[in-house]
Amino acid sequence: MGEEKQRDGHAGKNKYAVACSIIGSIISILMGYDTGVMSGAMLFIKEDLKTNDTQVQVLAGILNVFALAGSLTAGRVSDWVGRRLTISLAATIFLAGSALMGLAPNFATLLAGRCVAGVGVGYALMIAPVYAAEISSAEIRGSVTSLPEICISFGILVGYVANYLLAKLPLVYGWRAMLGLGAVPSAVLAVGVIAMPESPRWLVMQGRVEPALAVLRRVCDTAGEADVRLAEIKVAAGIAADAAASAPHQPSSVGKGVWREMFLHPTPPVRRILVAAFGVHFFQHLTGIEAVVLYSPRIFKAAGIATRSEILAATIGVGVTKTVFILTAILLVDRIGRRPLYLSSLAGIVASLACLGLGLTIVERSAPHHSPAWAVVLSIATVFTFIASFSVGMGPITWAYSSEVYPLRLRAQGASVGVAINRVMNAGVSMTFVSLYKAVTIGGAFFLFAGLAVLAATFFYFLCPETQGRPLEEIEEVFSRRWRERRRSPAMAVELPVSNVPDGKAGP
Repeated sequence: MGEEKQRDGHAGKNKYAVACSIIGSIISILMGYDTGVMSGAMLFIKEDLKTNDTQVQVLAGILNVFALAGSLTAGRVSDWVGRRLTISLAATIFLAGSALMGLAPNFATLLAGRCVAGVGVGYALMIAPVYAAEISSAEIRGSVTSLPEICISFGILVGYVANYLLAKLPLVYGWRAMLGLGAVPSAVLAVGVIAMPESPRWLVMQGRVEPALAVLRRVCDTAGEADVRLAEIKVAAGIAADAAASAPHQPSSVGKGVWREMFLHPTPPVRRILVAAFGVHFFQHLTGIEAVVLYSPRIFKAAGIATRSEILAATIGVGVTKTVFILTAILLVDRIGRRPLYLSSLAGIVASLACLGLGLTIVERSAPHHSPAWAVVLSIATVFTFIASFSVGMGPITWAYSSEVYPLRLRAQGASVGVAINRVMNAGVSMTFVSLYKAVTIGGAFFLFAGLAVLAATFFYFLCPETQGRPLEEIEEVFSRRWRERRRSPAMAVELPVSNVPDGKAGP
C-alpha cells in the first residue's frame, strides 16, 4: 500500500514538473508558427507586394538576425529578473511583432514587424529549455527539455494548416491573417505564466533558499529528495550545503564574471562544455533543416507538384511528420540516451539528403513534365524521411543537450550564446538557400548538406559525452576528463564520483 502511494506521488510530482515545462515551452510555439506560416505566406506576399527573390530571402532570414540580438541579451535578463518573467517578456515582444506583421500595409512595415518578432523568438529559444532543465529531475530532464522542440514542431504544423485554410481568403487579407494569428499563443502564455513557479536554481542564486525548497518539494518525489537536490544546488551556487533553508543568504553575484570565465579564463571542463554545447547548435542548421521547412513549397514544386493547394497540402504532411517523430524522441531520450538517438538521427539525415539530392538532380535535368516517376517519388519521399530523421534525434537533442551541460553559474548566459550561434546558422541558411541552389542546382545544395551532416556526426561522436540520468550539478564532472581518455573509457567517465576529480587538475 505504501509503495503504491509512493508510485502515485512520483507520477504526480513528475506530472507537475512536466506541466510547468509545457507552459514554459508554449513560447516555442511562436517560433514554429512563424517558420511554418512564413513558408506559405511568402507565396502570397510575393504576389501582393511584388517582392523579388532577394527581398524574400531577407524576409525569411531577418527574423534570425534579430533573434541573435534577443538571445544574446536574454541570458543576462533572465539572471536579473528570473526565468518566469523572461518568458513573459518574450511573449510580449512577439505579440507586438505579430501585430505589426498582421497590419503591415507595405514591405517595410512587414520587415519591421518581423524584426521585432525576431527579438521575442531569441528570448523564447533561450529561456524555454533552460527553465525546463532547471525545474525537472534528472530522470525526466531529457524529455522535458525536448518539449520546446515539440512545441516548435506543433507551431510549424499549425502554421502549415493556417496557410492551407487562409489561402482561400482574398489576397490582401490572407497572408496578413496568417502572420497576425501568431499573437494568439502570446496571449495564452501571458495568462498561463501566472501559474508557473520560479526556477528553484535561480531562487537559490538570489539567496532565496526557502522559496526554492518549497518549489522543489512540489516537483520531487519526497521531502528527502527535495532536501538532497537543494543541497546540490546550494553547493553549485556557492552556499554551504548544511546551511538552514530559513537562514538569510546573500544573493550570488548573478551574471558577473560569466563571460570572463567562459571566454577568457575557462577551466578545461568548461572549455569542453562550451565546445560541445556551441558545436551542436553550429551543426544543427548546416544539415539544411531550415531550407527544407521554410522552402518546402519550392522543393515540392521542383519535384513536380504543380498546384498551390497541392503544395500547401504537402507541407502539412511535413508538419505532421515532424511532430510525430519529435514525440517519439521525447519518449525515447531518457530511456536510450542522447548519443544513440543523435547519431542514428544523423545516419538517416545523411542517407535522406543524398537521395533527395539525387532525385532533384534527375528531375531538374529532365524535360518539363517528363521527369521519371521514380525520381519524383524519391524526391518527395526523402523530404519526409529527412524530416523524420532530424526530428527523432538532432532536432530535440540539440536543445536538450545544450541546456543541461552548463554549470549553474554559466547556464543562462551560456545558453544565450548557444542560441545566438543557432540563429546565425539558421539565418545563414535561410537567407542564402535560394541563391545557393541557383548557383549549384537544388540537387547540389542537398548533396552539400549531406556532406556537412557527416561532419556533424563526427563532431558529436568524438566530443559529446552521454549525460543521461546525471543531475545537472554533476554534469560538469563528465567533462572533467580529457576527450581521448573519455573515448577510451566512457563508462568510467560516467560512473566516476564528482569528488574524485579535483577542480582544475584535468588537462585540455
